[in-house]
Amino acid sequence: MKGIKIFAPATVANLACGFDVIGLALDFPKDEIFLYKSNNPGIRINRIDGASLPNDPKKNVAFVALQFLLSKYQQKQKFERFERKKEIGFEIELIKNIHPGSGIGSSAASAAGVVFGANILLGNPFNTRQLIRFAMEGERVASGTAHADNVAPAIMGGLTLVRSYKPLDITRLNVPNELWISIIHPQIEIRTSDAREILKQKILMTDAIRQWGNIGALVAGLYQEDYGLISRSLEDVIVEPIRAMLIPSFYELKIKCKEIGALGGGISGSGPSVFMLSKGNHTAKKVTEVMNLVYSPLKVDYKTYTSPINRKGVKWSKII
Repeated sequence: MKGIKIFAPATVANLACGFDVIGLALDFPKDEIFLYKSNNPGIRINRIDGASLPNDPKKNVAFVALQFLLSKYQQKQKFERFERKKEIGFEIELIKNIHPGSGIGSSAASAAGVVFGANILLGNPFNTRQLIRFAMEGERVASGTAHADNVAPAIMGGLTLVRSYKPLDITRLNVPNELWISIIHPQIEIRTSDAREILKQKILMTDAIRQWGNIGALVAGLYQEDYGLISRSLEDVIVEPIRAMLIPSFYELKIKCKEIGALGGGISGSGPSVFMLSKGNHTAKKVTEVMNLVYSPLKVDYKTYTSPINRKGVKWSKII
């Protein structure tokens, strides 16, 4: 194959209590990426639609993530015997349906999509953990930190948990059959790097203990498919109280969505998007309607999404 079309999903990171360690993939929205293998060395981004992204390759997450993969691939070639490999490159076309700065994994979709696609075009020389590592380097450009809670579910699908970063150890979690998600994206930009700067560097032991309990209970609730336990666990006592001030009507959103039947939710990634989990499609749609009711009087443009959990992650098709 010379080229493939990639569908890279939006993601929700942190999932309230799981800062930098828990994330999930959405069915909608998703970026579209056209990736072509070239006999000309290097990486070229020929087209970007839907967003204004940096032209400087060192600041473009897709370029950086793919460059890491390509450099590792070239190192692997040096150890192969009897066959001299040609130098290769890639050409990229990005159609951004996930708005940068939205808090639903725009940079992760770009990074995860290109490394996943390049691996297929190269004959799958890298495993999933290695692909996540490459995509994390793209995240480093976007946020200043090479975190995996967005790129892991984008590549692996479903719900993922980062047990450790050194060494990288990621596992998939159970996805209850009726788990749905509603998201509202206020059209204001909160840069991930800025949202990280306002966080406290030290936290109280009592808050840490409460947060650990919520993470453990959330994982248990997912495996037991205990929606009541999931609901009680969706509490963030460390990050949300600080970042909530950046999002208009945040607490009103949470209160009114839970009144209509949402399990709970919080800030998606670094914001400004807000997510709410629900049991079943019917409730999730009602929650999305409430989100619209809360925001329609405000002088803030916004978008809403209702989606099941994407269990497969990045998808691709051959370009004919």
